[in-house]
Amino acid sequence: MTTLRTALCQFTSTTDPEENLRTIDDLAQRAAAEGAQLAVFPEAAMARFGIPLGPLAQPLDGPWADGVRESARRHGLTVVAGMFTPSPDGRVANTLLATGPGVEASYDKIHLYDAFGFSESDTVAPGTKVVTIDVAGVRVGLATCYDIRFPELFRAHADEGAVLSVVPASWGTGPGKLSHWELLARARALDATTWVAAVGQAPPAPQGAGAGQEEQAADIEKPTKAPTGIGHSMLVGPDGRIREEAGEKPELIVAEVDVEETERVRRAVAVLDNRRL
Repeated sequence: MTTLRTALCQFTSTTDPEENLRTIDDLAQRAAAEGAQLAVFPEAAMARFGIPLGPLAQPLDGPWADGVRESARRHGLTVVAGMFTPSPDGRVANTLLATGPGVEASYDKIHLYDAFGFSESDTVAPGTKVVTIDVAGVRVGLATCYDIRFPELFRAHADEGAVLSVVPASWGTGPGKLSHWELLARARALDATTWVAAVGQAPPAPQGAGAGQEEQAADIEKPTKAPTGIGHSMLVGPDGRIREEAGEKPELIVAEVDVEETERVRRAVAVLDNRRL
């Protein structure tokens, strides 16, 4: 059986990139101790939303990215973490850095969060390229947060051979958003018959028990502030079932992604082969 031991590293990023880098290193160490080959961190792991991003942005060969590389090297696993890089038009790119043994890649978020009262495109330039990486012989697709609402990207991952899509996120809180997060992660797994590792920021303050249920009955069009996370990172199987799910607090989950299960599901439900459009 071919598996990829994957760590979902849910934490709350601060406004200090160096502090966040220390947290990433600590979680990578813990993940490696549990045998993880891939450690996935949230979107905006470098620094949270809600502050000016331009002054914080660094190139992919800058000190923050090098710090992530060193952590991945020292602990012997591949790390995927969200950062901000300069864009030629004066904005920043919302970038995933993927680095580790035999892996060096980046993905710029394609679909920008111009929704629910927030306008990411004011300060962030969109990416244009689908990116997949190979981790320990397993093809993995990269997506970020709002991308999860667009099934075409996940099918593109599958078309490039991915059996797992990772989705670092800083999911905006608000009416119905927890149910959206869970539903979309499961739907994207079914759309592409891939595993989905959706890894979110833990919220900066406790939301209280039952927040998700309360949101169900609220006005879904109510604007939200800068997205800072709702937690509930999850690993979803290619059959759409949630296999592991975190709560709201910072948490580390390490679980197996079974490549052969993807193959079995694709034989049973051949939605990729049966596409007409």
